[in-house]
Amino acid sequence: MTPEDLQTRTRGFARRIVKLADSLPNTISGRAIGMQVIRSGTSIGANYREACYGRSQKDFTSKISIAYSECQETIYWLEVIADTELVRPTRLKGIISEANELAAILCASIKTSRANIQSHRPSPNS
Repeated sequence: MTPEDLQTRTRGFARRIVKLADSLPNTISGRAIGMQVIRSGTSIGANYREACYGRSQKDFTSKISIAYSECQETIYWLEVIADTELVRPTRLKGIISEANELAAILCASIKTSRANIQSHRPSPNS
């Protein structure tokens, strides 16, 4: 998957999150959880895009780690929405699956980036 593909995918995920948040009930819990899931769910793509334009490998790793963290938070809020039945749990299966796939991709990118940083460090005898 290219960086452009993942940017497109995270933007599509953000659109789905916005639509989900808009469909939550207009209750105290619906509004509060909606604001949380929309903040974290739309932040994934924004942080990934910023990571792609990082100034260094360490900057990339730092920013993609933030995207991963936001993805994990989004998964939490999606689970809360399902558990409390603010939306039918069956309606959430696809978006939860996509969130888990994005988390796996971001985690793999973090591991690769960290390995690249390690392999480019000068040896102590240099």
